[in-house]
Amino acid sequence: MSQPEEKPDSLKFEEAMARLDAIVREMESGQLPLEESLTRFEEGNKLAIYCGKRLDETEKRIEVLVKSAEGPQWKAMEEDQSVER
Repeated sequence: MSQPEEKPDSLKFEEAMARLDAIVREMESGQLPLEESLTRFEEGNKLAIYCGKRLDETEKRIEVLVKSAEGPQWKAMEEDQSVER
């Protein structure tokens, strides 16, 4: 039927997403009793938070890599920040 609950931190991102997908399918089937639905919802919520954090971390790492690959960038000062002469 269902897989035993694992801590999200012990899973790879892809494994966590697959488990989350399985939970959604189980819940959408309408075949789970109320208590099991609640348990799956709690597990799914933890997995969703974990996956969201991993995506945020990955996005930040990519931004750093892109910026370092582009080299230093100079931005023009906006008028309200310009130096008065």
